[in-house]
Amino acid sequence: MVLGTVPAEYYLVLSAAVFCIGVFGILTRENALMFLMSVELMLNAANINLVAFAFYWGNITGQVFTLFTMALAAAEVAIGIGIILVLYRNFDDVDVTEATTLRW
Repeated sequence: MVLGTVPAEYYLVLSAAVFCIGVFGILTRENALMFLMSVELMLNAANINLVAFAFYWGNITGQVFTLFTMALAAAEVAIGIGIILVLYRNFDDVDVTEATTLRW
């Protein structure tokens, strides 16, 4: 199996890199779709860690948590796309800095 030949540190570095790309996307983008994509990257970074550690420790708990995370991500995307549709309908754009009238 390929996962056993790669040291755990490589998975940690990959996960950290994917998580940092997600954080960078959230902090620098103004497009709501990019926000959603960045959050998905951050969730997938956590999933990489869960699967890698589940394999190295020899139990299936991390993989089960990964399935829960994927279900959570699907629900998050469904709600997020609904919010983006409302943004586009009201402002004709998905730029989150333009939607100042929805704020309190």
